[in-house]
Amino acid sequence: MAANHLGEVLIWDAHAGFELRTVNDLRTLSIWKDAGVNFLSVNVGYDVNCWQDTIKALSLARDWIDRTDGYRLVGTGHEIDQAMAADQMAVAFDIEGMGALDGSIDMVRFYYDLGVRQMLFAYNINNLAGGGCHDEDVGLTDFGRAVVAEMNSVGMSVDCSHCGYRTTMEAMELSSDPVIFSHSNARALWDHERNIRDDQAVRCAETGGVVGVNGIGHFVGADDIATSSMVDHIDHYLDLIGAEHVGIGLDYFHEADNEPGFNETVSENDRFWPKSQYPGDKVRCATPAQIYQIAEEMLRRNYSECVVRGVLGGNFRRVAKQVWK
Repeated sequence: MAANHLGEVLIWDAHAGFELRTVNDLRTLSIWKDAGVNFLSVNVGYDVNCWQDTIKALSLARDWIDRTDGYRLVGTGHEIDQAMAADQMAVAFDIEGMGALDGSIDMVRFYYDLGVRQMLFAYNINNLAGGGCHDEDVGLTDFGRAVVAEMNSVGMSVDCSHCGYRTTMEAMELSSDPVIFSHSNARALWDHERNIRDDQAVRCAETGGVVGVNGIGHFVGADDIATSSMVDHIDHYLDLIGAEHVGIGLDYFHEADNEPGFNETVSENDRFWPKSQYPGDKVRCATPAQIYQIAEEMLRRNYSECVVRGVLGGNFRRVAKQVWK
């Protein structure tokens, strides 16, 4: 059975991995749109940069989306439906690390009002909110706990990708809403510090949340971006936590010609990306075009159309409709 047999299906990519610096970065959204992606969460900031850069990225992205045909900034499930009906790609924003809050709880609602719909605690290394996956596992701070409550209050998804084990488990215990790992692979299949342990995934499902499989070669396997290998991680999660709790967050980035790119950033910041965990000169990622290949491979492995639809987007959409306000 071919993936196109599925007919109209929602494709949800829970995280775009590029660093938003210029309009050229936003023009790469056409890669997702051309691949048939209906909803994309665009990263507008992470702890590597200062919080002012996040504000600038949001300003740039909001203006570009407003001026560009074929895209729509969304904040509710109904608005996603409207975008799909108009053949537009729905876009919301995410922030990787609470350094962007500059120590202020009030910034949560501020970012929400600007279109941010998910935020994680710490990008790889520790900050004011909690622990990162490549640092001492300190757990949530008092500030981090207060942020969880505020995110629940305003309707922003609590994201645990990139975070330390204790930080994720404490966040999932505290949150009154479903929690997500927007782009985290299974450590049981590939022992990398950025991947998550099975009990983290199980606890996520118990909150009603979703774990999104990503396509970063370092996290799939040994620089492995094969579709079949990504589906191995999906297989693992489907068996472990069930069909309603697995999705896709590719973390894809496109290196623009003649501009400083993500690989250069990684090589220059080994505090965030330790050389022991990121060997070689480049970080590679599976492309949005592989999402339909994922569907084909899942169907080949005898998963039902219902399960495939959930993984492609239905599961993340369910959580968004429950959490976003």
